[in-house]
Amino acid sequence: MRVPARSASRREADKPLSDQTTIGSYFVSNYPPYRYWGPDQVSEAQAALGSKPVEDVPLGLYLHIPFCRKRCRFCYFKVYTDKKAQEIVSYLDSVVEEIKLLAAQPAIEGRKPRFIYFGGGTPSFISTTQLRGLTDAMREILPWDEAQEVAFECEPGTITRHKLDVLRDIGVTRLSLGVENFDDEILELNGRAHGSAEIDRAYGMAREVGFPQVNIDLISGMIGETDENWQAAVAKTIAMAPESVTIYQMELPPNTIISREMRADGTPAPVANWAQKRAWHRYAFAELEDAGYTITSGYTAVRNADQSKFLYRDLLWAGADMTGVGVSSFSHMQGVHYQNETRMENYQKRVAAGELPISRALRTNAEERMLREFILQMKRGRVDRRQLLDKRGVDPGERFAPQLDQLASAGLVEVDAASIRLTRDGLLKVDELLHQFFLPEHQATAA
Repeated sequence: MRVPARSASRREADKPLSDQTTIGSYFVSNYPPYRYWGPDQVSEAQAALGSKPVEDVPLGLYLHIPFCRKRCRFCYFKVYTDKKAQEIVSYLDSVVEEIKLLAAQPAIEGRKPRFIYFGGGTPSFISTTQLRGLTDAMREILPWDEAQEVAFECEPGTITRHKLDVLRDIGVTRLSLGVENFDDEILELNGRAHGSAEIDRAYGMAREVGFPQVNIDLISGMIGETDENWQAAVAKTIAMAPESVTIYQMELPPNTIISREMRADGTPAPVANWAQKRAWHRYAFAELEDAGYTITSGYTAVRNADQSKFLYRDLLWAGADMTGVGVSSFSHMQGVHYQNETRMENYQKRVAAGELPISRALRTNAEERMLREFILQMKRGRVDRRQLLDKRGVDPGERFAPQLDQLASAGLVEVDAASIRLTRDGLLKVDELLHQFFLPEHQATAA
């Protein structure tokens, strides 16, 4: 007998949070939460772009390539799997036109990006010809000569030696491979387009080309994962010796295929609960540390902490400006958050009309900006109290004393005069902990 979805959800809600597998995302990627951004504040984004920048604030550029060979069952990003070659070219042309519009804005005019990030979707889906045409046009408008990092996401099955040569030639310094798992059956169950043979081939070619930093993404809690499989995945990753390893815990926002299936049949997701995912995450971090890696955030381990930086994360989380280009992309500019149009046709239509394609925005106040930096620095595992006091005029140890005392009693943070540090237990569940630092009007909202 099929159980009604409402009953299943009620049973899940009665469980401790660490045992639930219900629809929802715990990953905190910004503050205030996205649901508070609105079309009524688009003028605030326009005003921020129309103002001269604050001196010494670094600028970053994010470019969204929304095309994929296949949509993963857990994917919640804006992606397209049905676009023909000419439609892709048309989109890339629109991206170039948007960059032209942005480069003419007083907040960006004359500035050079410190970091550039190609995300998706699958940036490596586009052809080498399209890639060269896009990046050549971009650099003419917004020069890269002062960029310290150019990061590029890749799906292993879309990689060729020639494409990697082109990526290295255009200046990519950090190549991120979306491996997720090495087992063919698990990859297929979760809707990944690549297989294990393509992973080995892509990684081998990346090493031959000689990128300064190669990152491997893994996901704990994918459908079909077991203790044995996870241990094997971690061992293989360590044997490959990438400069960086990023580990995510499987999330299920409402727009994923898995979540839609859950709503349709009323059953919990066939993935590990949060306690199991954290146990696997803990195991991976411990094995990586034994192999000489350093944990640099709740998700990342690096082989050499002095050499393997991730400026996209570190500068953005510390308050850098970042302009997002492309459909549905997000930006943070001079204290204003904003997002582009989320439908391809609307995005391209507005760009063609010479308009900035902004669909919603939110101007933050001083307290929200302080909170954003505190919350995002917590995700790195350590907050420098003096640095935040000097920059934002608030000592987080004093401002959040009640919450921190409670977390310290639970063994999740350690606080002294210099810093606030998350223990390993705290770091593994950092996104769950952060909501208690939100302002009261944001407390009930998942980011």
